[in-house]
Amino acid sequence: MKNIILSVLTLVVLVSCQSDEAYENLNRDPKNPTQVEAEFLFNAATKSLFDQMTSTNVNTNIFRLLGQHWTETTYIDESNYDFNTRNIPQNHWSEMYRDVLLDLKTASENTTNDADLTQGEKDSRNAQIEILAVYTWAQLVETFGNIPYTQALNPSEYVLPEYDDAATIYTDLLARLTTTIPKLTDSGFGAADPIYGGDATAWKKFGNSLLLRMGIRVADAPGMATVAQAAVQTAVSGGVFTSNADNASLAYAATTPNTNPVWVDLVQSGRSDFVIANTLVDFMNDLADPRRPFYFDQNLGAGVYKGGPYGANNSWLAYTHVGAPMLDPTNPACLIDYAEVSFYLADAAERSFSGTPALAAGFYNDGITASFDYWGVPGVAAYLAKPNVNYATAPGNWKVKIGNQLWLAMFNRGYEAWTAWRTYDTPTFNLPEESKKPVPTRYTYPVNEQNLNETNWSAASSAIGGDNQTTKLFWDVN
Repeated sequence: MKNIILSVLTLVVLVSCQSDEAYENLNRDPKNPTQVEAEFLFNAATKSLFDQMTSTNVNTNIFRLLGQHWTETTYIDESNYDFNTRNIPQNHWSEMYRDVLLDLKTASENTTNDADLTQGEKDSRNAQIEILAVYTWAQLVETFGNIPYTQALNPSEYVLPEYDDAATIYTDLLARLTTTIPKLTDSGFGAADPIYGGDATAWKKFGNSLLLRMGIRVADAPGMATVAQAAVQTAVSGGVFTSNADNASLAYAATTPNTNPVWVDLVQSGRSDFVIANTLVDFMNDLADPRRPFYFDQNLGAGVYKGGPYGANNSWLAYTHVGAPMLDPTNPACLIDYAEVSFYLADAAERSFSGTPALAAGFYNDGITASFDYWGVPGVAAYLAKPNVNYATAPGNWKVKIGNQLWLAMFNRGYEAWTAWRTYDTPTFNLPEESKKPVPTRYTYPVNEQNLNETNWSAASSAIGGDNQTTKLFWDVN
């Protein structure tokens, strides 16, 4: 059941009337524990987060379509920006609040109350939890705008939570992240940690890289330049990713139920619902981009790539398909990677947040090189020398140069591809063939919020300038 922030979840509170622990234990069913281990909750929340951000099931995640890397074949509602037929905002909202944030909150509570852990172990576990929670909260703010925050995840007190101001939430998240990173002094969840296996140094790099991303995200927001610069400088001095080995990735298994969700959506389900969008193919063809045979299948012949018109009824056989790595059930998923971090460092250098503009070209080259290395693509030096790729000669200002290559590097990272476009307003996206609707800049609020939390939904909608797909969020000011 997927309704507003836990207000429709049944919460059963078990209160023992016996003060003697021995009597209390007599009433416990060992096959149905009342308290789940923190490790299990942490792992469940982590997998839910990775799955949700990676899936291409149009009922839950259409970010690859919004980023115009993919388009559809037969069923084209989503690529024509119909959010409501499949209740997509509701499904994303529920998954992130219920299956990620609530599990993380409970994992933190159980960790804090675990008498068998040292304070250092508790601090490190809670810091790992906090980094994933901040990632999730930030993603919700960046997707919807104002959201329930201070009154969220507390249904016993706030059945219908109020919405908080998005910029205020984001400022608080930056402070939370800055505070929690130094607490990573222990292995935390250790071998039970599915991202870094308890490597505290790797977690610090993850936290700082997320802090860098969030600082850059709000760098143009009114009144937030100082906050953004402080976040970026703290992140860089603390140590961000320096190679693809640092990426915040989750390894999937070759057998269900732990396979990559893209494999589930496309291979196991036998679906032929997607082709590569002409938006991406045309851009990469113009650059003769060497990543094409690694991103794409060569189903039209060796070296032939043709994108389906975005938002049209496209023939599966007539256009370029997704490449083989994406169809591997063990293909890792990623929340943030070295290529992305490098482009943010280039942005920070141009703003003189960290270093000088003279350093931007080196970071830009690092971002492209990291993308090539990740996909196993040769020939990066020749690509960087192309006049329309080289940082000194590529068309456009520094935001266009960085934005274009960040968008290209975010293949298989649909949310960040869409957000790169929202941040840098480049490249030029196509209007969908059927609806001709403008490209969305946010998700609309879930229908259930309108129906069940109407007063707070109405206030939030008014505060952000209307609950519309094209309402610009506080950080998207270009």
